[in-house]
Amino acid sequence: MKPFSLCRAWLLPAVLALVACNDEQPQQNDQPPPLPEVTVVEMRPQPLSNVLQVPGRVQAVRTAEIRARVSGVIQRRLYEEGTDVEAGQQLFQIDPREMQAALNAAQATLERAEATETNAARDVQRYRGLVQKQAISQQEFDTAEARLRTARADVSQAKAAIETAKLNLEYTRVETPIAGLAGRAEVTEGALVSAANGTLLTRVEQFDPVYVNFSRSSADLLALRAEVGAGTLELPGRGEVEVNLILENGMRYPHTGYVNFLAMTIDESTGTVALRAEVPNPDRLLLPGQFVQAQILAGTRREGLAVPQRAVSVTNRGGSVLVLDEENRARNRQVELGDLRGDQWLIRGGLEPGDRVVVDRGQSVREGVQVQPQPLDSQKAGSATATDEADNS
Repeated sequence: MKPFSLCRAWLLPAVLALVACNDEQPQQNDQPPPLPEVTVVEMRPQPLSNVLQVPGRVQAVRTAEIRARVSGVIQRRLYEEGTDVEAGQQLFQIDPREMQAALNAAQATLERAEATETNAARDVQRYRGLVQKQAISQQEFDTAEARLRTARADVSQAKAAIETAKLNLEYTRVETPIAGLAGRAEVTEGALVSAANGTLLTRVEQFDPVYVNFSRSSADLLALRAEVGAGTLELPGRGEVEVNLILENGMRYPHTGYVNFLAMTIDESTGTVALRAEVPNPDRLLLPGQFVQAQILAGTRREGLAVPQRAVSVTNRGGSVLVLDEENRARNRQVELGDLRGDQWLIRGGLEPGDRVVVDRGQSVREGVQVQPQPLDSQKAGSATATDEADNS
């Protein structure tokens, strides 16, 4: 019996230890799980530029349609398509022979009219002495004076005809009234052009600088004026509104323009107000008809708010963020988004100074979940201002 007792003596401590482990397990499960850690940023108002982004179209500052001013046949094209031309440079030559013949005929008519005038003046001078001596009747003298006036009118008419003929002869030299880039020729040598129909020969466009046309809704302008009146938005001191452009490939255009026109009426069909900016174009990157995105610097918000892009969930209903309450529980809140500037969303509504917004959240962080907040790095928190300054430099 001793071997069996010895075995029981060895097994008893092992059983007691196993029971003790089972007793301690429920105590460990009773402890609450650790709170998920999240990164938060506190909303602090700061001066932020108010940038409005709208689509726009590039327009040439000046466009001249070169049309035929006399009827005739094109003899020569005197420019190279797609090259720069100077104001007054000849682009086409219309056959001048018909106009030259008309000028010669007008000059001959003038000579005949001047001869008739000279003869009529001599008759009047001769008849003046005869009528005083009553050698001729007063009626004959009056008729002579009438012939002189008619001859003088014929001379004036002939001179006007000569001026017209000279103009028509000059119009055979088709010149450009402005300097710019000459476009494709719409006619070739030998083509018959018409002054009555105003046959288009080519176009010359001047696009340094260029105009950029865009529009804003009347509601946006009313909201802008309300913010200015409330003092939350400060307009540029000199009244110059800067405009920066984003090209179709996403590249930022290197030159800054300024708004130079604002319509005083609202388009009834669209409910928008037309605006126009003048932008330098020394490198000719901007072409008439090109689509661009115009970023309008419409003042500075004295107390603007911005949150990192990754903190915002964007849906069809708009943007939303998670905000921590006093118990560090996440609460979903709808926000009104402004422009996306770098990695920061500008907030137009829905957040107040002092709100704590969750930046980096895991899948377990949702509405009502209590979390352990960790402040965002101060350098990252201030990236909105740095990005804002970079956009306006």
